[in-house]
Amino acid sequence: MKSVIIRAETDLGVHIDGARLGPLQLAKDFASFYQGEVLTFKADENIIKSRNLSDRSKNKYEINTYNEKLYKNILDKMNQGYFPITLGGDKSVSISSCLADAKANEEIGLIMIGAHADYNTFDTTETGNINGIVTSCITGFKGEELISFHRGEIIQATKTVLIGVRSMNQKERDNLKYSGITVFTGEDLKNEGAENIVGKAFEIANYKTKGVHVVYDLNIIDPDIAPGISIPEFNGIDYNTAMKLNDEVLKYFDKVNGYDLVELNPLRDSNRKTEQIALNLLFKVIKKVEELKDKNIEETY
Repeated sequence: MKSVIIRAETDLGVHIDGARLGPLQLAKDFASFYQGEVLTFKADENIIKSRNLSDRSKNKYEINTYNEKLYKNILDKMNQGYFPITLGGDKSVSISSCLADAKANEEIGLIMIGAHADYNTFDTTETGNINGIVTSCITGFKGEELISFHRGEIIQATKTVLIGVRSMNQKERDNLKYSGITVFTGEDLKNEGAENIVGKAFEIANYKTKGVHVVYDLNIIDPDIAPGISIPEFNGIDYNTAMKLNDEVLKYFDKVNGYDLVELNPLRDSNRKTEQIALNLLFKVIKKVEELKDKNIEETY
């Protein structure tokens, strides 16, 4: 298993600028220790980004165009046997990576780590930001316009797990109520611990079949610790818990098909604190993929 890093440089999914710079900044950081392939996808710089508060589907068509290209390239790499590590950019890029995984492997599970459920629709969103509609798109609930490029399996809601959620509007709660999605809140995580929650998540995602896609949104961390986030939510987890969550995920990595690290916004960071956390998480992921590659080579012989 070879890794490929996908630099998904866009922040069209959120009205705040800056997340498009996250992958670029991380690329400068990991250049000294990563020797694998890197692909870069930049949003069209000529796009006039919508910030209209009354626009309930901001940049919908532009995002769909961008994600179609991203999707096709990730899918191509997965079909060649690569393990994609997708660096956002805002979370809307995970529409592409998750559905590419579903196309390549079928019947996969999904684990999304982050402060937001992102299970809004164009009717229930309070911001119009597409990054708040991601989960509903990936699981086929709503947002067909945002997955028009995908012809294949969506990810079943019953095999989708959200970890660390601590902010939802009432309509989003109503959407989730009968969805079949499992939600572990931030309080659940603090009360039960990362090891128990992640273990349960992988069982629910049914990783023993076709594997699991993992999305790690940096907004899971409290903004006092990781301020470089476009849409921060207070009362998040601390640094040690953030690393522990990632470490627990890595225990199951032989059954993980792809990994996204999203929402680093360097323009909102302070003394590069969030950037360093993202780099620490990324380093461990890259190292784990390399370990699995070496193990597979040894087993071949």
